[in-house]
Amino acid sequence: MATSTRTRRTACALVTASAALMLMIPSTAVAGPGGTHGPPDTHPRDPAITDRQVLPDDDGWASAGGGTTGGAEANEEHVYDVSTRTELVNALAGSGDEPAIIRVHGTIEVNADENGEPLTCDEIAEGTGYTLEEYLEAYDPETWGRDRKPDGEMEEAREAAEQKQRALVDIRIPSNTTLIGAEEGAGLTGANLTVSGVHNVIIRNLVLADTYDCFPSWDPTDGDEGAWNSEYDSVRIVDGATNIWVDHNAFTDEPMTDDKLPTYFGQTFQRHDGALDVTNGSDLVTVSWNSFSDHDKLTLVGSTDSADRGDPGKLRVTFHHNLYEGVGQRAPRARWGQVDVYNNHYVITDDQTVDYGYSLGVGHESRLWVEANTFDITGDTQPGQLLSFLRGEVIVTEGNLVNHRQVDLLAEYNAVADEDEQLAEDTSWEPTLRACEHKVQHVAGVVDAWAGPELGPAPGRPHGGC
Repeated sequence: MATSTRTRRTACALVTASAALMLMIPSTAVAGPGGTHGPPDTHPRDPAITDRQVLPDDDGWASAGGGTTGGAEANEEHVYDVSTRTELVNALAGSGDEPAIIRVHGTIEVNADENGEPLTCDEIAEGTGYTLEEYLEAYDPETWGRDRKPDGEMEEAREAAEQKQRALVDIRIPSNTTLIGAEEGAGLTGANLTVSGVHNVIIRNLVLADTYDCFPSWDPTDGDEGAWNSEYDSVRIVDGATNIWVDHNAFTDEPMTDDKLPTYFGQTFQRHDGALDVTNGSDLVTVSWNSFSDHDKLTLVGSTDSADRGDPGKLRVTFHHNLYEGVGQRAPRARWGQVDVYNNHYVITDDQTVDYGYSLGVGHESRLWVEANTFDITGDTQPGQLLSFLRGEVIVTEGNLVNHRQVDLLAEYNAVADEDEQLAEDTSWEPTLRACEHKVQHVAGVVDAWAGPELGPAPGRPHGGC
């Protein structure tokens, strides 16, 4: 895949952060300046991102219901600087639900011991009886078959190893918290950030890399050929969480992208699940100015067609000014909620690290409004493939560009879709919470320049004037 400026910046940030010393900054400092922007000039500009910023008024669904302020009102006792998993977990536990700001320095490997030393998958599995070699031997379809799921001693050992890893990677964020990267390349590797049943959380300015499952499960009954299934998402917004702002982060599977994974039983040994999911009755979420790269099943809004998860009337989510580069599917895949998708930039190529499936999934009872987005496509992908019928019925697509040409995505989809999978125009609602909105002709340039982590003085007007 051709490497974009944003991808190069993210890759450089990962390398820089891994090599950098994890220095502690006094708790009165703010994120930036520094990084690639050079020394401050004689007329310093305001930082692009600071740790007490709140979501602006009318900026997507998370600005409703009283707005989203995270830890902006934290006192000095609840401002933390962390550079290891242990420090991060202690800071989250120490703040409770009081407003708190947690600033991340360097790259925190969450698959690590109490001293911050990374653990291998074999080390995590110690004491459980699990080894991959024995698991493969036990459930080889040639001997186990393809008509029943694994059970017995080795599957129990895998589940025990999985629980050990879950205890390391599942990082729970309480209400009224801002979690923010404090220096160039700051972020988390392997983390499963869980925002569960809480209120008023901000996650900003982080590189969230390679959230991986050491112990994927084999299911020979999954599809025609079976599949390896993994756990963990980089960010999980679940169980009725409300007023969540996810902004200016970089989500990536680097360094272990799917094209580097081994194959067992004829299927990719899939160690990645989602990147950012919003499910189980969560509501009022804004996802803005993030970069998503080299990931397959990216974002679910709503995890099931069943109404028993509390989803009806919830799952109101805004996606704006995000860069989707080399993504396979679910950008996003929606059920139930009113989902506003505008001013995003999609880059789709025929040599990306994951095969392309679709961008926008029209799921059960979904109300997707897709407006003023840009799609840059090389290879065989056609405009009619950008939407996917997933038991939904309606969608709005207005003013979108494909390769610099305005295209009616709904008409293009219906022109190639089967008769029983046709989609209609949604007339049930219209988005209003759009404090930052660009003309579609400007979207690609603005998003490429500003999506992902931003540190130091803003080089001109932040976000192209928003």
